[in-house]
Amino acid sequence: MAILTQQEAKAIIDKVLSYAKADETEVSIRGGRTGNIRYARNTVNTSGESDEISLSITSVYGKKSGSTSINELDDESLKKAVSRAEEIAVLAPENPEYMPMLGPQNYGTSRTFAKATDSINPDYRAQLAVDSIKPCVDNNLTAAGYLEDFSGFVATGNSKGLFGYNQSTSVDFTVTVRSADGTGSGYAGRDFNDAALLKAGEVTNVAAQKAMASVNAQAIEPGKYTVILEPMAANDLLRLLASGMDARSADEGRSFLSKKGGGTKLGEKLFDERVNIYSDPAHPEIPSAPWSGDGFPLEKTTWVENGAVKNMFYSRYWAEKQGVQPVARPQGFIFAGGNESLPEMIRNTERGILVTRFWYIRAVDPQTLLYTGLTRDGTFYIENGQIKFPVKNFRFNESPIIMLNNIESMGKPERTSGNMVPPMKIRDFTFTSLSDAV
Repeated sequence: MAILTQQEAKAIIDKVLSYAKADETEVSIRGGRTGNIRYARNTVNTSGESDEISLSITSVYGKKSGSTSINELDDESLKKAVSRAEEIAVLAPENPEYMPMLGPQNYGTSRTFAKATDSINPDYRAQLAVDSIKPCVDNNLTAAGYLEDFSGFVATGNSKGLFGYNQSTSVDFTVTVRSADGTGSGYAGRDFNDAALLKAGEVTNVAAQKAMASVNAQAIEPGKYTVILEPMAANDLLRLLASGMDARSADEGRSFLSKKGGGTKLGEKLFDERVNIYSDPAHPEIPSAPWSGDGFPLEKTTWVENGAVKNMFYSRYWAEKQGVQPVARPQGFIFAGGNESLPEMIRNTERGILVTRFWYIRAVDPQTLLYTGLTRDGTFYIENGQIKFPVKNFRFNESPIIMLNNIESMGKPERTSGNMVPPMKIRDFTFTSLSDAV
């Protein structure tokens, strides 16, 4: 019973609401099947599948709220959960920022469900592990990987007549490949809603090629380099910029969008004019549920246009306080790219560094979006249009704001970690020191 139909979910929500006595009541149900398989040193070591369902209730008296969650859906359990949430609400302090619940909303059609992912079974997971491990064994390499698949639903409703239902699927696969002597490492990963798009052998071959090519990396001097960031590396930094476009933080002077002395940089050109960022819950490659966490409908929204900031996230509370319309935080971003392929970027580079991905990223200065972190799993020196040799990993100190003002070229966006991000060629990227880690 982990996956309920829309009719089944609505019947339960309506039943819960019929028991409620609070001024306002919100109910959400989510459930589904989650499966996984994990392998290391070319051997599967864990696999499993679980079915879970949970129901959450929030009861409100005035501006006081209380919540409770259960995983039993019989009538007696539902009644007890409603009473518990209402008891907590009565005892709770008032929330001065509480916003009344939304009434009925018009939600768009979702494309988040794929039959191929819903049909995944243990045989599929085992075959995926074989497809990934075998080419590594054949080439005297060592693989460690993880696959997680999900198929489930979420339903939400409240005492003001709001109701939404969405089914979704997802599959996420990552693999690290090491050389036999441990001096070379490669990494690759793909995530989709539709498992039919996932080819574990192809993903593993990318990581394997990087592992073999990165053996016995050489040390070169840190400094400012032209870098070619593969989509995974670009996403590691760009997602930090996108997630920081919160209006309240900007208005309160805590953000890179804050102006000195007050106000925000909304409408200002902050990036190269080729930078365009938007979100779209109906995007065919990164579809999302048609509503945000508070039930507000998600729509296609432009965040940056030709380098200028066009929108920020406004919660319902902060929008009312500022006298503007709410703007929901999306579940994924699309960074529009260019037409230059990754091989073309390499051929057109006189001297630079190719970066597979970053890790251990930490904030240095939130108001300039300065971050520090390390390269990992395949970093290579480029000279006269060719990859010459692997290099030891670097620590970087860089801001995605500066990065997006130093663009030389971009490629076609690819899905990575729920966003669409292009490979990017960036000048004057700052590496500050070397790392001996592989």
